Amino acid sequence: MNNIVVYCEANGNAIAEVSLELLTKARSLAAQLNTQVEGILIGDDLKGLENQLYAHGANIVHKAEDPRLVHYQTLPHAKIVCDIIEKEMPQIGLFGATPVGRDLAPRVASKLKSGLTADCTSLEIGEHYDKKTDTKYENLLYQIRPAFGGNIVATIINPDTRPQLATVREGVMKREEINPPAKGKVKNWKVDELLSKEDFIVEIIDRHIEEKKVNIKNSGIIVAGGYGVGSKENFDLLFQLADVLGGEVGGTRAAVDAGFIDHDRQIGQTGVTVRPKLYIACGISGQIQHRAGMMESSMIIAINTDSKAPINSIADYVITGDFEEIVPKLINYYKKNSK
Repeated sequence: MNNIVVYCEANGNAIAEVSLELLTKARSLAAQLNTQVEGILIGDDLKGLENQLYAHGANIVHKAEDPRLVHYQTLPHAKIVCDIIEKEMPQIGLFGATPVGRDLAPRVASKLKSGLTADCTSLEIGEHYDKKTDTKYENLLYQIRPAFGGNIVATIINPDTRPQLATVREGVMKREEINPPAKGKVKNWKVDELLSKEDFIVEIIDRHIEEKKVNIKNSGIIVAGGYGVGSKENFDLLFQLADVLGGEVGGTRAAVDAGFIDHDRQIGQTGVTVRPKLYIACGISGQIQHRAGMMESSMIIAINTDSKAPINSIADYVITGDFEEIVPKLINYYKKNSK
């Protein structure tokens, strides 16, 4: 009771990255609240997966195993999660802002009559004073996310109902294992007691999965371009620089909308969140929508003709000038001086 529960997505014999990130964050929140972390794991042949959850902070793992649950289905998964939450009564529930999480979390919130904040980029514990009722609330979950097209950052609270539910974007939380791993325990749930035949009214006949062609999220070096790059052809320079550095190429939403680069390389509020060791921003003004997806990079180099561009305020190094002149020099210098 009053613990923090994380819905953990299982992809084959591995746990989704965002779920492990959420467990790491839940661990720090639980330390502030002096409570424990619980994980919910639903699927088939889940043996041993609980160890990955223990390694990232789960004290208790709720497992529901059944061959019919091998692939995600809305009705049975929502029913199981709701039953577990109603019986365990956690104060906080976290889901990844994935296609699964975005389908599942609203249904859980609706059934439990609880608030839900979508696509959070930060979570904190804090307090709130309601002047109208002269009531002070403590240990609330601050659910923080960009709002109004990314023009402001909103802090949302849910003082009156429990659990406090939120979906969190992949990559915005740092994933860290516990060393040594936490000692946890498994609580097995009997699926036949939780579900009926009506819950399996939908049958999955066939399933096709296309692997991601680009994985910029896990790249240590990213060369990103904005609308200021000017054209798809000019992005070739960024690909050349990324190639010699052993990195990947990303882009802003404006660059994607203009057709300069593919959508799967989009970084920012409506794209992916990255935290590489080196982020080289070319022709990027640095509006809050884009900064939300890359500001945690270890080192940021901004190349821009505008010396007052917002990106410069978070950059470690600023190069004021035309990227078409600067990037070729970087490529030649690196080739000349690297072994």
